[in-house]
Amino acid sequence: MLTRRDWLKLVGWVSVTWEAAIPSGATPAGSATSEAFQTVARSREPLQALTAAEADLLDAVVARLIPTDASGPGATEAQAVRYIDRALAGALAASREAYRVGLAALDRYSRSSRGAPFISLSPTDQDSVLIDVETGAATGSGAGFVGSSAAFFTMMRTHTLQGTFGDPYYGGNANFVGWDLIAYPGVRTVVSADDQRLGATLTPTRRSAYDHEMFTKATARAHTTEGPARG
Repeated sequence: MLTRRDWLKLVGWVSVTWEAAIPSGATPAGSATSEAFQTVARSREPLQALTAAEADLLDAVVARLIPTDASGPGATEAQAVRYIDRALAGALAASREAYRVGLAALDRYSRSSRGAPFISLSPTDQDSVLIDVETGAATGSGAGFVGSSAAFFTMMRTHTLQGTFGDPYYGGNANFVGWDLIAYPGVRTVVSADDQRLGATLTPTRRSAYDHEMFTKATARAHTTEGPARG
């Protein structure tokens, strides 16, 4: 099991492959993580692709993949689910059915193997279910994953990373919490010699790439085939 600090080192400043691990040191249910989940659920904007039940379940999943803890906010505060929902209504529309089937299968497996819906489980049991899904062990009792459950886990993990650490233009990384978490200072079109010094500390720009004239929102929309709009 990797610690959250070790895992973030693997992520670095760009999205990379996550070596299979549920980060340790997560906040127990009923504390900051639970409160953050409740806040996001209350403030959720109208959904574009997911149903409310699917979004609630996915919120609980991403909260375990990148949890809120002493290191800082996680996927919940970054609103990774908002990113996924918008993307499924646009650039990732081909994955919409995979989410419908996969989330339903995950919840069925949770009920049959742990005796309760995923969102009602303790964080420890949620991690256990996700490990089963990740390793392909989530089978039997009519779970109903299409193909390997591991493929569905990989897709959720990839999109959670994108929604937490990607450009906020696409709906995730709300308030730049993902970039702040990994100390990414943001896009810079001009870099000084001092900026390039080893160990230099850069002041975060807290700007989307599309706030720069060289990369326009019109270009972004064209490249994503009518992808998610900025909220």
